[in-house]
Amino acid sequence: MRERVRSSGGLRWLAAAATVGMFLVLIAGATVTNTGSGEGCGRSWPFCHGRVLPPLTVESIIEYSHRLVTGIEGILIAALAIGAWRGWRQRREVRILVPTMVSFLLLQAGLGAWAVVYGQSPPTMALHFGVSLTAFASVLLLAAFLYEVDGFEAMRDRPVAPGLRRVIWATLGYTYLLVYLGAYVRHTNSALACTDWPLCNGEVWPGLSGPVGIMFAHRLASVAGTLFIAALVVWTWRLRRQRPDLCWSSQIALVLILLQSLSGGWVVLSKLTVAATITHAGLVTLLFGVLSYMAYRTLPLPSAREAVGPASEQPARVLKAGAPPR
Repeated sequence: MRERVRSSGGLRWLAAAATVGMFLVLIAGATVTNTGSGEGCGRSWPFCHGRVLPPLTVESIIEYSHRLVTGIEGILIAALAIGAWRGWRQRREVRILVPTMVSFLLLQAGLGAWAVVYGQSPPTMALHFGVSLTAFASVLLLAAFLYEVDGFEAMRDRPVAPGLRRVIWATLGYTYLLVYLGAYVRHTNSALACTDWPLCNGEVWPGLSGPVGIMFAHRLASVAGTLFIAALVVWTWRLRRQRPDLCWSSQIALVLILLQSLSGGWVVLSKLTVAATITHAGLVTLLFGVLSYMAYRTLPLPSAREAVGPASEQPARVLKAGAPPR
Protein backbone atom coordinates (compact mmCIF):
# COMPACT_ATOMS: atom_id res chain seq x y z
CA MET A 1 0.00 0.00 0.00
CA ARG A 2 2.76 2.50 0.87
CA GLU A 3 4.53 1.80 -2.44
CA ARG A 4 1.29 2.43 -4.29
CA VAL A 5 0.70 5.74 -2.52
CA ARG A 6 4.22 6.93 -3.32
CA SER A 7 3.82 5.91 -6.96
CA SER A 8 0.43 7.62 -7.26
CA GLY A 9 1.82 10.68 -5.51
CA GLY A 10 4.51 11.13 -8.14
CA LEU A 11 1.98 10.75 -10.93
CA ARG A 12 -0.30 13.27 -9.27
CA TRP A 13 2.50 15.83 -9.11
CA LEU A 14 3.17 15.19 -12.79
CA ALA A 15 -0.51 15.66 -13.58
CA ALA A 16 -0.57 18.95 -11.65
CA ALA A 17 2.52 20.16 -13.52
CA ALA A 18 1.00 19.18 -16.88
CA THR A 19 -2.24 21.01 -16.02
CA VAL A 20 -0.36 24.19 -15.11
CA GLY A 21 1.78 23.74 -18.22
CA MET A 22 -1.27 23.46 -20.45
CA PHE A 23 -2.67 26.63 -18.92
CA LEU A 24 0.62 28.39 -19.68
CA VAL A 25 0.44 27.15 -23.28
CA LEU A 26 -2.92 28.88 -23.69
CA ILE A 27 -1.65 32.06 -22.04
CA ALA A 28 1.44 32.02 -24.28
CA GLY A 29 -0.78 31.56 -27.32
CA ALA A 30 -2.98 34.46 -26.24
CA THR A 31 0.15 36.57 -25.79
CA VAL A 32 1.23 35.74 -29.34
CA THR A 33 -2.18 36.79 -30.68
CA ASN A 34 -2.54 39.94 -28.63
CA THR A 35 0.95 41.23 -29.35
CA GLY A 36 0.65 40.55 -33.07
CA SER A 37 3.57 38.10 -32.91
CA GLY A 38 1.98 35.33 -34.97
CA GLU A 39 4.39 35.94 -37.84
CA GLY A 40 7.38 36.61 -35.61
CA CYS A 41 9.13 33.58 -37.07
CA GLY A 42 8.01 34.14 -40.63
CA ARG A 43 6.70 31.07 -42.48
CA SER A 44 9.19 28.76 -40.77
CA TRP A 45 8.13 25.95 -38.42
CA PRO A 46 9.27 24.44 -36.04
CA PHE A 47 12.36 26.69 -36.33
CA CYS A 48 12.28 30.47 -36.43
CA HIS A 49 13.21 31.96 -39.80
CA GLY A 50 14.92 28.61 -40.44
CA ARG A 51 17.17 28.99 -37.40
CA VAL A 52 17.32 27.03 -34.15
CA LEU A 53 17.66 30.25 -32.14
CA PRO A 54 15.23 33.08 -32.97
CA PRO A 55 16.33 36.56 -34.03
CA LEU A 56 16.46 39.04 -31.15
CA THR A 57 13.20 40.78 -31.94
CA VAL A 58 10.23 41.01 -29.58
CA GLU A 59 7.85 39.26 -31.98
CA SER A 60 10.25 36.40 -32.71
CA ILE A 61 11.03 35.79 -29.04
CA ILE A 62 7.34 35.77 -28.07
CA GLU A 63 6.40 33.38 -30.89
CA TYR A 64 9.34 31.08 -30.28
CA SER A 65 8.71 31.07 -26.52
CA HIS A 66 5.20 29.83 -27.24
CA ARG A 67 6.62 26.97 -29.29
CA LEU A 68 9.14 26.18 -26.55
CA VAL A 69 6.47 26.06 -23.84
CA THR A 70 4.33 23.82 -26.07
CA GLY A 71 7.30 21.49 -26.62
CA ILE A 72 7.95 21.18 -22.87
CA GLU A 73 4.26 20.56 -22.29
CA GLY A 74 4.37 17.82 -24.93
CA ILE A 75 7.04 16.02 -22.88
CA LEU A 76 4.95 16.34 -19.70
CA ILE A 77 1.86 15.06 -21.50
CA ALA A 78 3.75 12.08 -22.91
CA ALA A 79 5.08 11.14 -19.45
CA LEU A 80 1.65 11.59 -17.87
CA ALA A 81 -0.04 9.53 -20.57
CA ILE A 82 2.41 6.65 -20.09
CA GLY A 83 2.12 6.74 -16.30
CA ALA A 84 -1.67 6.95 -16.25
CA TRP A 85 -2.07 4.25 -18.89
CA ARG A 86 0.30 1.86 -17.14
CA GLY A 87 -1.38 2.32 -13.78
CA TRP A 88 -5.04 2.87 -14.54
CA ARG A 89 -5.78 1.70 -18.06
CA GLN A 90 -8.62 -0.51 -16.79
CA ARG A 91 -10.59 2.63 -15.92
CA ARG A 92 -12.88 4.03 -18.58
CA GLU A 93 -11.95 7.60 -17.69
CA VAL A 94 -8.27 6.98 -18.44
CA ARG A 95 -9.05 5.16 -21.67
CA ILE A 96 -10.91 8.27 -22.85
CA LEU A 97 -8.86 11.11 -21.34
CA VAL A 98 -5.37 9.89 -22.27
CA PRO A 99 -6.04 9.62 -26.04
CA THR A 100 -8.00 12.87 -25.91
CA MET A 101 -5.27 14.96 -24.29
CA VAL A 102 -2.55 13.52 -26.55
CA SER A 103 -4.54 13.90 -29.78
CA PHE A 104 -5.74 17.42 -29.00
CA LEU A 105 -2.26 18.59 -28.03
CA LEU A 106 -0.99 17.27 -31.36
CA LEU A 107 -3.95 18.86 -33.17
CA GLN A 108 -3.24 22.16 -31.43
CA ALA A 109 0.39 22.07 -32.52
CA GLY A 110 -0.66 21.09 -36.04
CA LEU A 111 -3.11 23.98 -36.34
CA GLY A 112 -0.43 26.34 -35.07
CA ALA A 113 2.02 25.07 -37.66
CA TRP A 114 -0.63 25.36 -40.38
CA ALA A 115 -1.33 28.97 -39.40
CA VAL A 116 2.39 29.79 -39.58
CA VAL A 117 3.10 28.12 -42.90
CA TYR A 118 -0.16 28.79 -44.78
CA GLY A 119 -1.48 31.95 -43.14
CA GLN A 120 -3.78 32.82 -40.26
CA SER A 121 -7.44 32.90 -41.23
CA PRO A 122 -9.88 33.96 -38.45
CA PRO A 123 -11.83 30.65 -38.39
CA THR A 124 -8.61 28.62 -38.15
CA MET A 125 -7.22 30.73 -35.32
CA ALA A 126 -10.51 30.65 -33.42
CA LEU A 127 -10.59 26.87 -33.82
CA HIS A 128 -7.00 26.76 -32.58
CA PHE A 129 -8.05 28.30 -29.27
CA GLY A 130 -11.02 25.94 -28.96
CA VAL A 131 -8.79 22.91 -29.52
CA SER A 132 -6.39 24.26 -26.89
CA LEU A 133 -9.28 24.52 -24.41
CA THR A 134 -10.21 20.88 -25.00
CA ALA A 135 -6.60 19.84 -24.46
CA PHE A 136 -6.51 21.82 -21.19
CA ALA A 137 -9.79 20.31 -19.98
CA SER A 138 -8.66 16.74 -20.70
CA VAL A 139 -5.41 17.22 -18.75
CA LEU A 140 -7.30 18.87 -15.89
CA LEU A 141 -9.82 16.03 -15.70
CA LEU A 142 -7.10 13.38 -15.75
CA ALA A 143 -5.42 15.21 -12.86
CA ALA A 144 -8.77 15.31 -11.03
CA PHE A 145 -9.18 11.57 -11.57
CA LEU A 146 -5.73 10.82 -10.13
CA TYR A 147 -6.30 13.01 -7.07
CA GLU A 148 -9.80 11.66 -6.38
CA VAL A 149 -9.48 8.00 -7.25
CA ASP A 150 -8.81 6.82 -3.69
CA GLY A 151 -11.90 8.28 -2.09
CA PHE A 152 -13.53 11.56 -3.19
CA GLU A 153 -14.68 10.04 -6.47
CA ALA A 154 -17.19 7.91 -4.53
CA MET A 155 -19.47 10.97 -4.40
CA ARG A 156 -20.06 10.56 -8.12
CA ASP A 157 -22.37 7.65 -7.35
CA ARG A 158 -24.73 9.90 -5.43
CA PRO A 159 -27.75 10.44 -7.70
CA VAL A 160 -28.05 13.49 -9.95
CA ALA A 161 -31.34 14.34 -11.61
CA PRO A 162 -31.17 13.65 -15.36
CA GLY A 163 -32.41 17.19 -16.00
CA LEU A 164 -29.55 18.72 -14.01
CA ARG A 165 -27.02 16.51 -15.78
CA ARG A 166 -28.34 17.63 -19.17
CA VAL A 167 -28.26 21.31 -18.17
CA ILE A 168 -24.66 21.05 -16.94
CA TRP A 169 -23.50 19.39 -20.17
CA ALA A 170 -25.52 21.84 -22.26
CA THR A 171 -23.92 24.77 -20.40
CA LEU A 172 -20.49 23.30 -21.07
CA GLY A 173 -21.25 22.99 -24.79
CA TYR A 174 -22.72 26.48 -24.91
CA THR A 175 -19.63 27.90 -23.20
CA TYR A 176 -17.42 26.25 -25.80
CA LEU A 177 -19.40 27.99 -28.56
CA LEU A 178 -19.22 31.24 -26.59
CA VAL A 179 -15.44 30.93 -26.39
CA TYR A 180 -15.23 30.23 -30.12
CA LEU A 181 -17.29 33.35 -30.79
CA GLY A 182 -15.01 35.38 -28.54
CA ALA A 183 -11.93 34.09 -30.35
CA TYR A 184 -13.60 34.90 -33.66
CA VAL A 185 -14.20 38.46 -32.44
CA ARG A 186 -10.52 38.83 -31.66
CA HIS A 187 -9.26 37.32 -34.90
CA THR A 188 -11.61 39.40 -37.07
CA ASN A 189 -10.39 42.57 -35.33
CA SER A 190 -13.92 43.27 -34.10
CA ALA A 191 -12.98 43.69 -30.43
CA LEU A 192 -13.13 47.50 -30.64
CA ALA A 193 -16.16 47.68 -32.90
CA CYS A 194 -18.00 48.70 -29.72
CA THR A 195 -15.97 51.55 -28.29
CA ASP A 196 -17.63 51.58 -24.87
CA TRP A 197 -18.96 49.12 -22.29
CA PRO A 198 -21.49 47.86 -21.29
CA LEU A 199 -23.29 49.82 -24.03
CA CYS A 200 -22.13 49.52 -27.62
CA ASN A 201 -21.27 52.88 -29.15
CA GLY A 202 -23.74 54.44 -26.75
CA GLU A 203 -26.60 52.21 -27.91
CA VAL A 204 -28.51 49.46 -26.11
CA TRP A 205 -29.20 47.69 -29.44
CA PRO A 206 -26.65 48.54 -32.15
CA GLY A 207 -27.79 45.76 -34.47
CA LEU A 208 -26.16 42.54 -35.59
CA SER A 209 -24.51 43.51 -38.86
CA GLY A 210 -20.82 43.89 -39.61
CA PRO A 211 -18.05 43.98 -36.98
CA VAL A 212 -20.37 45.73 -34.51
CA GLY A 213 -22.82 42.85 -34.88
CA ILE A 214 -20.10 40.27 -34.24
CA MET A 215 -19.01 42.04 -31.08
CA PHE A 216 -22.55 42.68 -29.86
CA ALA A 217 -23.55 39.05 -30.50
CA HIS A 218 -20.65 37.99 -28.29
CA ARG A 219 -21.89 40.26 -25.51
CA LEU A 220 -25.44 38.91 -25.77
CA ALA A 221 -24.10 35.35 -25.70
CA SER A 222 -22.07 36.20 -22.59
CA VAL A 223 -25.17 37.47 -20.80
CA ALA A 224 -27.02 34.27 -21.68
CA GLY A 225 -24.08 32.18 -20.43
CA THR A 226 -24.12 34.06 -17.13
CA LEU A 227 -27.83 33.35 -16.70
CA PHE A 228 -27.30 29.63 -17.42
CA ILE A 229 -24.58 29.37 -14.79
CA ALA A 230 -26.63 31.38 -12.29
CA ALA A 231 -29.45 28.85 -12.79
CA LEU A 232 -26.97 26.05 -12.07
CA VAL A 233 -25.98 27.77 -8.80
CA VAL A 234 -29.62 27.92 -7.70
CA TRP A 235 -30.27 24.30 -8.68
CA THR A 236 -27.14 22.84 -7.11
CA TRP A 237 -27.61 24.90 -3.93
CA ARG A 238 -30.59 22.69 -3.17
CA LEU A 239 -28.23 19.69 -3.40
CA ARG A 240 -25.43 21.24 -1.31
CA ARG A 241 -25.54 18.48 1.32
CA GLN A 242 -25.94 15.61 -1.10
CA ARG A 243 -23.60 16.90 -3.84
CA PRO A 244 -21.38 19.66 -2.39
CA ASP A 245 -18.93 19.14 -5.28
CA LEU A 246 -21.50 20.40 -7.81
CA CYS A 247 -22.60 23.21 -5.51
CA TRP A 248 -19.18 24.78 -4.93
CA SER A 249 -18.00 24.23 -8.49
CA SER A 250 -21.08 26.02 -9.87
CA GLN A 251 -20.39 28.95 -7.54
CA ILE A 252 -16.78 29.14 -8.75
CA ALA A 253 -18.06 29.07 -12.34
CA LEU A 254 -20.41 31.99 -11.63
CA VAL A 255 -17.60 34.05 -10.09
CA LEU A 256 -15.37 33.30 -13.08
CA ILE A 257 -17.93 34.26 -15.71
CA LEU A 258 -18.67 37.53 -13.87
CA LEU A 259 -14.96 38.30 -13.74
CA GLN A 260 -14.78 37.30 -17.40
CA SER A 261 -17.45 39.86 -18.25
CA LEU A 262 -15.62 42.57 -16.29
CA SER A 263 -12.37 41.68 -18.01
CA GLY A 264 -14.17 42.02 -21.34
CA GLY A 265 -15.06 45.56 -20.36
CA TRP A 266 -11.42 46.12 -19.40
CA VAL A 267 -10.34 44.89 -22.84
CA VAL A 268 -12.56 47.46 -24.56
CA LEU A 269 -11.92 50.41 -22.25
CA SER A 270 -8.16 49.82 -22.22
CA LYS A 271 -8.09 49.54 -26.02
CA LEU A 272 -6.76 45.96 -26.11
CA THR A 273 -3.86 46.21 -23.68
CA VAL A 274 -1.92 42.97 -23.38
CA ALA A 275 -2.67 42.64 -19.66
CA ALA A 276 -6.41 42.91 -20.26
CA THR A 277 -6.56 40.49 -23.17
CA ILE A 278 -4.40 37.87 -21.45
CA THR A 279 -6.54 38.13 -18.29
CA HIS A 280 -9.62 37.66 -20.46
CA ALA A 281 -8.16 34.52 -22.05
CA GLY A 282 -6.98 33.11 -18.72
CA LEU A 283 -10.36 33.55 -17.03
CA VAL A 284 -12.28 31.83 -19.82
CA THR A 285 -9.81 28.94 -19.72
CA LEU A 286 -10.42 28.47 -16.00
CA LEU A 287 -14.18 28.79 -16.53
CA PHE A 288 -14.20 26.08 -19.17
CA GLY A 289 -12.09 23.87 -16.88
CA VAL A 290 -14.52 24.25 -13.96
CA LEU A 291 -17.55 23.49 -16.14
CA SER A 292 -15.75 20.46 -17.59
CA TYR A 293 -15.10 19.26 -14.05
CA MET A 294 -18.78 19.71 -13.18
CA ALA A 295 -19.83 17.68 -16.21
CA TYR A 296 -17.29 14.98 -15.32
CA ARG A 297 -18.63 14.78 -11.77
CA THR A 298 -22.14 13.99 -13.06
CA LEU A 299 -20.89 10.75 -14.60
CA PRO A 300 -21.45 7.72 -12.38
CA LEU A 301 -18.53 5.56 -11.36
CA PRO A 302 -17.76 2.52 -13.52
CA SER A 303 -18.33 -0.98 -12.25
CA ALA A 304 -16.30 -2.24 -9.28
CA ARG A 305 -14.20 -4.41 -11.60
CA GLU A 306 -12.94 -1.30 -13.39
CA ALA A 307 -12.40 0.73 -10.23
CA VAL A 308 -10.14 -1.57 -8.24
CA GLY A 309 -6.91 0.45 -8.66
CA PRO A 310 -3.70 0.26 -10.69
CA ALA A 311 -3.72 -2.50 -13.26
CA SER A 312 -0.37 -3.82 -12.04
CA GLU A 313 -1.73 -4.28 -8.51
CA GLN A 314 -5.20 -5.69 -9.04
CA PRO A 315 -6.01 -8.28 -6.37
CA ALA A 316 -7.72 -11.49 -7.22
CA ARG A 317 -10.88 -10.45 -5.37
CA VAL A 318 -13.12 -7.62 -6.56
CA LEU A 319 -12.83 -4.59 -4.29
CA LYS A 320 -15.37 -1.94 -3.54
CA ALA A 321 -15.28 0.82 -6.15
CA GLY A 322 -12.62 3.39 -5.36
CA ALA A 323 -11.24 1.52 -2.35
CA PRO A 324 -7.46 0.98 -2.30
CA PRO A 325 -6.21 -2.60 -2.03
CA ARG A 326 -4.86 -3.68 1.36
